[in-house]
Amino acid sequence: SALCSAILSSYLLGERLNLLGKLGCMLSLVGSTVMVIHAPEDEEVTTLDEMSSKLKEPGFLAYAAILLAVCFLLIFYLAPRYGHSNILIYLTICSVIGAFSVSSVKGLGIAIKGFFAGRPVLQHPLTWILVITLVASITTQINYLNKSLDIFNTSLVFPIYYVLFTTIVITTSIILFKEWVTMTVVDIIGTVCGFLTIILGVFLLHAFKDMDVSLGNLPEVLQSGQQVPVTRDDKNVLIEVDNSSIAPEDRPKVFMIYT
Repeated sequence: SALCSAILSSYLLGERLNLLGKLGCMLSLVGSTVMVIHAPEDEEVTTLDEMSSKLKEPGFLAYAAILLAVCFLLIFYLAPRYGHSNILIYLTICSVIGAFSVSSVKGLGIAIKGFFAGRPVLQHPLTWILVITLVASITTQINYLNKSLDIFNTSLVFPIYYVLFTTIVITTSIILFKEWVTMTVVDIIGTVCGFLTIILGVFLLHAFKDMDVSLGNLPEVLQSGQQVPVTRDDKNVLIEVDNSSIAPEDRPKVFMIYT
């Protein structure tokens, strides 16, 4: 979905996605796939009591507290100041909140299975806690994802969001179910390599998004060695006024009077 959204937005919405951006999308998907392949299997949890005991463990509580602190810092401090200029602010909020939404979906899936099995899941307080957490987290994710789509290029938003969300979810699953205990050396190396591939893909996607590089002009760019033309995003158009033709003596002067 991330790759299709990035490519289709460049054709249907007129948003530019250069060659390096497409390469970054592919590397991000490859890195995420490698991480998923080498991630350990979920520990089998069949009842809400088992899920509740997992959520109450000190390791997960500390991890959840850190995520909440980071989320509050991003929402109340960084987002009002840098959210309109840095694409990672809003998307990091969505990804961090995604850790709670995925955990809630996991618990509600267990509750739904228990409901059809005749268990009194509606009387269990964890069921309603998970419902409230899921509604709040999804509402927050939709809010900041829409803000990000209103400001930034769609072909950039979805791949970066996909990478951040996948990384946070895998990390949450490993901590919640203690999957790292059963990981082999090969799985650890594969996970690290996948994460580094994701970082490289995001770097190519974000750092060179304004460069006009395509398969058509790539030979000319490599042969000429000249600077690659820069194209402005349609959602972040900067109006630049060139006053180089004005002589220094004709430019307006500012005098400061001290009393």
